[in-house]
Amino acid sequence: MSDKQQVTEATSNYQNLDQMSVTELLQNINKEDHTVPQAVEKAIPQIEKLIAITVEKMQNGGRLFYIGAGTSGRLGVVDASECPPTFGVNHGKVVGIIAGGDTAIRKAVENAEDDTQQAWKDLEAYNITTQDVVVGIAASGRTPYVIGGLEECNQRGIVTGCITCNPSSKLAQTAQYPIEVVVGPEFLTGSTRMKAGTAQKLSLNMLSTAVMIQLGHVKGNKMIDMQLSNEKLVDRGVKMVMNELNIDYNLAKELLLKHGSVRKAVENF
Repeated sequence: MSDKQQVTEATSNYQNLDQMSVTELLQNINKEDHTVPQAVEKAIPQIEKLIAITVEKMQNGGRLFYIGAGTSGRLGVVDASECPPTFGVNHGKVVGIIAGGDTAIRKAVENAEDDTQQAWKDLEAYNITTQDVVVGIAASGRTPYVIGGLEECNQRGIVTGCITCNPSSKLAQTAQYPIEVVVGPEFLTGSTRMKAGTAQKLSLNMLSTAVMIQLGHVKGNKMIDMQLSNEKLVDRGVKMVMNELNIDYNLAKELLLKHGSVRKAVENF
């Protein structure tokens, strides 16, 4: 793909940003942000297909992996790290891998995204199998680290998906289940941490939340398997038990702390 076709690298629709007032900057950024959910909406059929195969694999013991570099990698790590406290799954069930390792979460690692072999090495460390699903995240759709990882997975019969923000990218052509959320040029030319990053975050929210609901970690609209890792979450869990069993706060809290989760408290009442 030529640079001319790289929508994420296209020149901003706004000129002379350095001469705008703060109010103008904020209003224009917000105006651009309004277009992101509309782009995500167009990709819902693609997202649905990736969710379906992911649920199928995870119901049979598989795991979900995210691989990415820079902002895209960080977003994958964030989504994966939220799954255990939110849905009560083991930390190894949804795994976020970033080019350059955990150091790259806070500080850019030079040339990490250009290594076509490293993603597979990183996945191998988790004893990845054909039961698993690997989703490559790259706004540009051309990150060598991500493409190389998916290519190796394809050769080994592992299901692959992707989230990208350029149309007809090499990454989308490589993934078996591509998600293309084309948000157009960034407000700050080429700064894909902005609209592209938001689009990727929204797509990841949809993917992991829908998968976990399908796997039974939600009842009604409640996170019945969430971890009770702080007072706020304990209080939330107590109120869930109260409402479900129609009992008072103290009894609900006693049951919750005894059994360790909303699900178990309700099931063992």
